[in-house]
Amino acid sequence: MKTSVYHKTIWKWLTFIVALCCCNLSAQSTDIFRLEYLNIPENESGIKTQRYKALVNLPIKLNDKKDYLVVGTEYNRFDMGYSGNLPFDKKEMIRFHVIDFNIGYIKKWNDNWNLVTILTPRLASNLLDGVTRDDFFMNTSAVFWKEKSKADKPFRLVLGLTYNSTTGIPVPLPLIHYYRRFSPDWSFVIGVPKSNLKYHINKKHSLELALFLDGYFMNLQNNIELNNGLIASRISFSSLVGTLGYQYNFSKTVSFFALAGSTLVQEGKLRNRERGEVYLFNNDSNFYIRTGFKIGIF
Repeated sequence: MKTSVYHKTIWKWLTFIVALCCCNLSAQSTDIFRLEYLNIPENESGIKTQRYKALVNLPIKLNDKKDYLVVGTEYNRFDMGYSGNLPFDKKEMIRFHVIDFNIGYIKKWNDNWNLVTILTPRLASNLLDGVTRDDFFMNTSAVFWKEKSKADKPFRLVLGLTYNSTTGIPVPLPLIHYYRRFSPDWSFVIGVPKSNLKYHINKKHSLELALFLDGYFMNLQNNIELNNGLIASRISFSSLVGTLGYQYNFSKTVSFFALAGSTLVQEGKLRNRERGEVYLFNNDSNFYIRTGFKIGIF
């Protein structure tokens, strides 16, 4: 029984940190399996987006000291639409693929803290001509994790550093996440990329107000030349999103969820090889609708 409880805790630590530190900016998740669909309808810039996501993680016990290796993968496909006129050929910007390979290690540091390290090689590109060297990026993180799940007011604290090769900032950045269930019916998260306030109606139903960052940075295999002579070889999508969410729990770990809201700030940019801005093609807000099925920890 004790081994089973610890094994479940391993899932919780690693899948949460993988999603928080190394994957996209969409969520602070505790999923071991997820299928998801995102629809951002056409806005005033004439841009619309659909995203399809699948995620799975698997833990492997290394020794009797309860050290674990966790391996997993996440796939995202973007389908883009452009009804407006743009001063370049849009064929490079129709479909994108992001594939993450997550490799994590968990070690109990002391009675209160656990050390979690993650390495995430990433392929992010339109993949028009196979796979090239420029399609690959690297993310890595190291964090300390503390949790009191059986306290009168349960909480979770994550402190560490994360490095993302797609940000253009050549140093590790601080990472902080704090969760507290401050009453039987209410809980909150303060952190980046997501903060929320959740009302737990009962064991089956909950509502959530959330504010989070969503975005990707990807390679363009064939450069786009603009009329002013500038060359774009990368593309980035970033947004600040506010949503109202609903979750239905089939069981303690299996659930359906739906989010609806708006991108409060949104930017789609073409960038050069040094990640400098070349052309802003989308800066208008959209409706934001996301739904899916997941198997999680809590």
